[in-house]
Amino acid sequence: MPLQTTLILFKPDAISKGLCGAALTRFEAAGLKIRGLRMLKFEDALLREHYAHIAAKPFFPEVARFMQSTPIIALALRGPNAVQKVRDLLGPTDSTKAAKGTIRGDLGKDVMANVCHASDSVEAAATEVQRFFPEDALFDY
Repeated sequence: MPLQTTLILFKPDAISKGLCGAALTRFEAAGLKIRGLRMLKFEDALLREHYAHIAAKPFFPEVARFMQSTPIIALALRGPNAVQKVRDLLGPTDSTKAAKGTIRGDLGKDVMANVCHASDSVEAAATEVQRFFPEDALFDY
């Protein structure tokens, strides 16, 4: 399996409820390695760039308010087949439809308050990791 790096964003519900450690423990237990980690405020320009695919949708202002309600944590994870592995660990985007035993099924609330954003493809992961991490902020060990 190819080594991949993928992006996770711990969302405001994970931050405010103290769920980041529980989710990160699951990622690490699955063999994924941290390449980068940073806490930041989701400024307007970065938010619009990251969510450009939904920026024109009528629900975008609600997403923006939620994602800017606390800082977020950006996490770059690396491992074999990391993009799919992370998505499997998380479960579906809608936490109400996620199976128990998945991160969203155990810790999430709904479609928006679902603990983490995760890259949905290898191509998206490459773009998203670069968006949040300059090359000198990513580490291999």
